[in-house]
Amino acid sequence: MTRQALKFSKHSDRQTMAVAAIVVLQALGAIFFLADAMGDIFAIGFNMHIVIESIVSFALFAGVVFGAQAVNVMLAQARQRDEALAIASGALADLIRHRFAAWKLTKGEADVAMFALKGCTIAQIAELRGTAEGTVRAQLARVYAKANVTNQTAFVCLFFEDLLDIGNG
Repeated sequence: MTRQALKFSKHSDRQTMAVAAIVVLQALGAIFFLADAMGDIFAIGFNMHIVIESIVSFALFAGVVFGAQAVNVMLAQARQRDEALAIASGALADLIRHRFAAWKLTKGEADVAMFALKGCTIAQIAELRGTAEGTVRAQLARVYAKANVTNQTAFVCLFFEDLLDIGNG
């Protein structure tokens, strides 16, 4: 998973845990009020205070039920997002491998091309690979020629266009 996806997933997990904690607190409150109302009914019978306590107890129980349903929906949505991300990541990885093989990129060209897809500049690629910027420029020129594009933006767009076609196909 990408760093951004992990960040989103952790945020989503925290939200789900917060909602679950609130549901648990509501359940405890509902149990307390219900037990208090029952004790009062047995001790002094029905009065307006007991009726209000009973209504509040049932409202809290309804909140617990709806909260539990919300947690289930949030968890299901999180699972769907994770599955969609895994499918998209796998599709992109397969597409990249297929294209690189079809273009017959060398290992160095493939490395440089991958960094270009990730949005790295020539200087960053040179630093990451421990090579000169001129070498990176030459490798990128060969990659772009094999991909039949003229720049990094067009190169990246090739992959997104194909992914969009896969999603619509």
